[in-house]
Amino acid sequence: MIKASQLAVYYTCLSCKLQVKVSSLLHVTMAFWLPSSSSSSNHSWLLPEILLFLLVSTGVTSREFLKNADFESPPSNFPENSNKTSVALKENNTFPGWTFQGAVEYITVDQIKNISLPDKGHAILLGEDGKINQTFTADADILTYLLTFALAPGGHNCSLTAPLQISAPDSDALFSFSQHYGKQPWEVHGVYLGSWGDRESVNLEIMSQSNDSTPTCWPAVDSLHIKTMGIVMPDGDNLVVNGGFEYGPDFLESSEGGVLLDSVPTTFFSPLIQWAILGKVRYINSKHFFVPQGNTAVELVSGVSSGLQAVPKLQAGSSYTLSFTLGDANDSCKATFLVGAQAGLTSRNFTLESNGTGSAAKFSMTFTAGPDVNTITLLSYTTSQTKDGDFCGPVIDDVILRVSRGLRISVPWKSLISLCLITIVCFF
Repeated sequence: MIKASQLAVYYTCLSCKLQVKVSSLLHVTMAFWLPSSSSSSNHSWLLPEILLFLLVSTGVTSREFLKNADFESPPSNFPENSNKTSVALKENNTFPGWTFQGAVEYITVDQIKNISLPDKGHAILLGEDGKINQTFTADADILTYLLTFALAPGGHNCSLTAPLQISAPDSDALFSFSQHYGKQPWEVHGVYLGSWGDRESVNLEIMSQSNDSTPTCWPAVDSLHIKTMGIVMPDGDNLVVNGGFEYGPDFLESSEGGVLLDSVPTTFFSPLIQWAILGKVRYINSKHFFVPQGNTAVELVSGVSSGLQAVPKLQAGSSYTLSFTLGDANDSCKATFLVGAQAGLTSRNFTLESNGTGSAAKFSMTFTAGPDVNTITLLSYTTSQTKDGDFCGPVIDDVILRVSRGLRISVPWKSLISLCLITIVCFF
């Protein structure tokens, strides 16, 4: 349940062109709508969400929170018009926007044959105990912060590249370069950083991590980009939030391989808003891939048990219909896709023959919600590769969950009072 005290919701009155902050009004309306112990309504839990749906418009911004996020402003010891391929950063150096520790090199990507990144230009190579960090200021409103970045091995013949660690006050994640998910010699990753507001100071740390094995290469990082999002609400009568996967990390304009999302077993810390990620998936857009619906979709690329999971609020004993689109990304993935769908206590398998040129089919199933938490899970039961050996898999899109029968949402007199209060605030 969303806490009213954490919201700063604005209601825009088009006719009088006033914008009224109604966070205090939300307390009043939720007081009317929250069920009492004597309430006979089984669906009163839906009413705060209905109010928010009426009031909140999802804010998505992509302004540059980080200074020198592409590393094109050189450190103080890097001569202008220099032909140097790399410069080690020392204690007496300054690096615009960043502080650093350990073994850190400023590299010129297009002059180094063994390192390739989407934006060419310059990047950072993090050697042993190498770390860069920057503190940025969050917005006043409470927003979710997602980071997209490019990762590459810092050399050739890299049988083992040291992992890269991304840390923020609300998150900590490790990323390892695999080179099994596309033709490009780099990978683009997306990660949830946290949720902040009130112009908080947020410290972002990026560092190399050595493990028990000695790495043959160290990680190179470039093209950092932060995207923020407000509250994402259901689309119409679809009970699955973000069923079209339109709310996720940004794509890099200079990269055609989509954005890899690592496993996140909870919806709260996922870069794919309101979806838990099982295994590794690829977030794809319609610019470079076949997307069945809208602008974005998800490709399940890490084989068996790669998938997605949502946790909608359902009424026990009521019947629902789950539908989704299954396809291929037009990435030469020829295979027989087998996808398992589990909704509540009901499970079904669905098959799609893919020729790898972009195709899709709609599937659906009906189920009855159980008494406990009802998860919606879509899992790949096959492992697929292109002829070049790149992992690929089924594309999931347009997930829709609707009431089938047995559930009626009635709006009681208390909701009418709440809407009247909103009208009074707007016009008077």
